[in-house]
Amino acid sequence: MSFTDPAVQARAFAPLILARIVEAGDWRPEWWSAFADWYPAETDLRGHDPALGWLHAVAHGADLLAAVSHHPGQDPAPLLELAVTRLLTPTGHLFDAQEDDRLAHALAQILSHPGLTATQSARWLDPVSAAFRTGEPGPVPAWASNTMRTLRMLYVLTDRGFRTKDTGAGIRTVTHRTTALDALAGTLAIVAPYSA
Repeated sequence: MSFTDPAVQARAFAPLILARIVEAGDWRPEWWSAFADWYPAETDLRGHDPALGWLHAVAHGADLLAAVSHHPGQDPAPLLELAVTRLLTPTGHLFDAQEDDRLAHALAQILSHPGLTATQSARWLDPVSAAFRTGEPGPVPAWASNTMRTLRMLYVLTDRGFRTKDTGAGIRTVTHRTTALDALAGTLAIVAPYSA
């Protein structure tokens, strides 16, 4: 499996390839295990490298999360948990190639899962709230900034609706819009106390 390849390009593109396979209708538990082990553990989070080109591990992982969320019978809870684990994993890399937008878009798709309960639509943010409450005066850590920006974009997508990439489908909405908006606003208020 490419998730353990020493070359970052192989690791970073493995989820993108798997996303296409999932979209074609195939998904296996062993693929999930390999991906779930790799995604939060990947340390090379560069979006683009001048010599190697696009790497985009976070964005490609988000694309796989989105694809898996549409797979029949998929429980959305582990997808949300893995996205949160990726966001909260300490890193010195600040997202600089719209990884926050891609991850927010994936989260919106997961939150639109018809089997998601209202409680699940809010509870997945509990670890983020707990992490935000540990903040101290001084520079904002990269993981916290990445998470804040991802949640801000997710708030916009939850409020306004979103489109699924590369399809002619119309605007989609999350399953429990009001609950999700309230949970997102409450979580973001921890780091932005001036918000309403």
